[in-house]
Amino acid sequence: MADDNPPSSNGNHTAHGGIRGWFERIGTVLSGEPRDREELLELLRDAQKRNLFDADAQAMLEGVLAVADMQVRDVMVPRSQMAVIERDTTLEEVLPLIIESGHSRFPVIGDSRDEVLGIVLAKDLLRYWVEKPAGFNIREYLRPATFIPESKRLNVLLKEFRASRNHMAVVVDEYGGVAGLVTIEDVLEQIVGEIDDEHDIEEETEIIRHNETRYTVKALTMVEDFNKYFGADLSDEEFDTIGGLVMHAFGRLPRRGESIEMGRFRFRVTRADNRRIHLLEITVLSPPPSRAAD
Repeated sequence: MADDNPPSSNGNHTAHGGIRGWFERIGTVLSGEPRDREELLELLRDAQKRNLFDADAQAMLEGVLAVADMQVRDVMVPRSQMAVIERDTTLEEVLPLIIESGHSRFPVIGDSRDEVLGIVLAKDLLRYWVEKPAGFNIREYLRPATFIPESKRLNVLLKEFRASRNHMAVVVDEYGGVAGLVTIEDVLEQIVGEIDDEHDIEEETEIIRHNETRYTVKALTMVEDFNKYFGADLSDEEFDTIGGLVMHAFGRLPRRGESIEMGRFRFRVTRADNRRIHLLEITVLSPPPSRAAD
């Protein structure tokens, strides 16, 4: 019955009335005639300002709404960047690939990347790394591959991943050729942001060297630190971080797998969400001038 009375000046009644009023507004938007995405977002932002939930929850709620509008092509790993295993690959050749990439699932291909024979899990090969029996044939460990179109919406794909318990799908274009691949992690990161695992760069580490020419760099690495490490002279007048410099060079927020060259370096985005770049793969195209002079 108290709900029938007008709100009093008591703080608790005002707070409860405000929360109830906000939920009524949400209900109106969700059950009303035309649904307006911008109005809903405005209500969510207003609720966050009222401390009904924190900024992280706000980002996830907006991520959920964004996923409903995004397609697989927006987050997939492009065909050229796929880590694949060829069907006739030997056990000795498979092991370095798995260690270097840090992935747990790999498409196995035939004569080209358009011929995906199946998916192999690294864990299925574990005992062979120890026993190394003769006559190893990777085709004996293939699992069926799931093929999906580039245009499939991410919210639909997420439901399918959960229902089938698959974690990876091969993406095909309108002509049936392989366009890339997508994992459940790619989808979830659009909602919750970057998901770290044991193969991701450590929090205190900004630059990891893989070999003479390939490195992984955190996007938040200061340009000054990058220049010092690589003997480079990239400008830090407008942007403090290497991620900001790369995004400026693109003129937009790049998608994962996209690359661009600046000076002596090729920068490829290896991890990003719909808000910012997280990790970059650096390929050194030429040594510093002083070293080249030697």
